[in-house]
Amino acid sequence: MSITDRTFPPVAVQAAPTGTLPTPGAPRPVKRAGRRRRGFRPGLVLASAFLLWLAAAVLVPGLLAPGDPYAVEPARSFEAPGPQAWFGTDDSGADAYTRIVHGAATSLSIGLGATAIGVVGGTAIGLLAGLNGRFVEASVMRVLDVTLAIPEILLALVVIGIIGGGTGNAILAIGAGSIAYYARITRAQTHLVRRSGYVEAARTLGLPGWRVLLAHILPNVIKPVLVLATIGVGSAIGAGASLSFLGLGTPPPAPEWGAMLSAGRNFISNAPWLITLPAAFLVATVLSITVVGRELRRRSEGRLP
Repeated sequence: MSITDRTFPPVAVQAAPTGTLPTPGAPRPVKRAGRRRRGFRPGLVLASAFLLWLAAAVLVPGLLAPGDPYAVEPARSFEAPGPQAWFGTDDSGADAYTRIVHGAATSLSIGLGATAIGVVGGTAIGLLAGLNGRFVEASVMRVLDVTLAIPEILLALVVIGIIGGGTGNAILAIGAGSIAYYARITRAQTHLVRRSGYVEAARTLGLPGWRVLLAHILPNVIKPVLVLATIGVGSAIGAGASLSFLGLGTPPPAPEWGAMLSAGRNFISNAPWLITLPAAFLVATVLSITVVGRELRRRSEGRLP
């Protein structure tokens, strides 16, 4: 009888004890709840919620604070925070909460306007340095190095001293101080993009230089610059408030956070809410924009939570 004709008694197979390793090659269960918990970021949620409030304060300030930010009631001067005035009143009896809400638009316009000037000017200079020969690039970069050696707020003060104060001049001064920063980023991105395969292929096909620049180089250069610009908006808002605090930005009695800090510092001993509350909103705005900007930067670089 051959081996294949033999019968063997059945062998009892025991179940694997609990806690043993899974079979090699078998799919492992995914812990979805754990991943959701790791992906939840309270700081990012709070920052996003505050930015939504800030957007509402800019677009529909009358909905959040229906009062007039310029209305004064001397009889209610230095009223402490309470049901009648949530954030108290200032020396002229104006409601501090109403002025903070209506001042969000001015502070945010300074940040966005200055950042736009920096991005546009820096992108143009960075492309000029990155697409031309070594002499032009070296000359532009040496000028940028000298500019970056000067603190941004000090450079803004120099520009303000030349062209004068005011909201518009403050936007121009802060934007001019940030041009060198965005120019260096644009120049570095231009060097990476101009050596890429799709740019070389476009040139091989005989496309004109201006079309290669507008269709292939500029869109891929501007994306990381715009992501970093979201972080720069917070810095520009802080710089604008600093200029207003020094009396070189938005003039009083306009409801602007830096101007409110400047006016409230004279009464910090008997009315501390006039300086602590605008400062808290200013810090919260800068922090929220920075947190959201860093999240956008992390996602643009492909980094997981």
